[in-house]
Amino acid sequence: MYPWVNELLLWFDQHQRLMPWRSEPLPYYVWVSEIMLQQTQVVTVIPYFERFISRFPRLEDLATADLDDVLGLWAGLGYYSRARNLHKTAKLIMSEYEGVFPSTYDGLQQLPGIGPYVAAAVVSIVFEVAVPVVDGNVLRVFARFWGIDDDIRLPKVRVDLFEQLSPIVQTCQPSQFNQAIMELGALVCTPKSPSCPTCPLAKECYAFNNLCVPALPYKSKKAPVPHKTIAVGIVRKGKRVLIAKRKADQMLGGLWEFPGGKVEDGESIVAAALREIKEETNLDVCVGEKLIAVNHAFSHFKITIHVFMCEYVTGTVLPNSSDELRWVRVDELENFAFPSANQRIISALEQSLL
Repeated sequence: MYPWVNELLLWFDQHQRLMPWRSEPLPYYVWVSEIMLQQTQVVTVIPYFERFISRFPRLEDLATADLDDVLGLWAGLGYYSRARNLHKTAKLIMSEYEGVFPSTYDGLQQLPGIGPYVAAAVVSIVFEVAVPVVDGNVLRVFARFWGIDDDIRLPKVRVDLFEQLSPIVQTCQPSQFNQAIMELGALVCTPKSPSCPTCPLAKECYAFNNLCVPALPYKSKKAPVPHKTIAVGIVRKGKRVLIAKRKADQMLGGLWEFPGGKVEDGESIVAAALREIKEETNLDVCVGEKLIAVNHAFSHFKITIHVFMCEYVTGTVLPNSSDELRWVRVDELENFAFPSANQRIISALEQSLL
């Protein structure tokens, strides 16, 4: 065994955090946790994981669940395609794999939503298959440890690191090694202000010994994030408001929202609200007071949602750009899965009615 590996594993044994999926690393638990942890921190994931497992304690429970229920529990975690793929994969494992998780690195990658990282994490943690995980934490740790100065955004860097780590992970317990590296990146070798003096790898760390920790890893700048202005209407008809279910193949597919859309160049926000509501629902409305403006960021763009109270005037509801339109009472909104940005709109609506 490499001396630094032994130091790393000793450190992990003493400092690993308690996580509900670590205490009982069942394939189903580890898979759900790893999907949730994509783009999301552990502290955020734990309560979501616990609620999810409480509602769907077994793979078969998830497979037979209604997608709306799954999306409802996922609301707030973002990247909703992860939830849809969880549901789809659960059904597939039950129907085509007799309810048994594939236990190979390549086999797991045949399932929806499972790429190289998640496959490596599951097979190593659950089945002790000697495959290294390479995520952002691992890239950062080894860029510093080995002095890798290439742009870590390049796929080649990830591939090269996978190859470098492959013989090393075979010298020890794969589940412990992979979790230890990820834990080290999360707790010690952090992006900013890493705790180098307490790091078990400090003696052999290139960046620490050459005083260049802040310079590594090198990560090229992202392109500027575009911004979109969105006009949305809370269309009232008596004591009910109109909500729309997004098409399954759209971004945020399967979730509910209030009708509206992008403001076009040269168009006022109010005019956009009138046009979008007409195009999406076939209704003519009267646009009233602005309720709230909500700023929200997705992975590749940002939006500002301008929300107006609107009154139904005329027309028959037609779901021209959604899977379903429904008139509901405000106190029924909690029964529907909305994206996180819409939760702020709902809160503002409820406050306005007090």
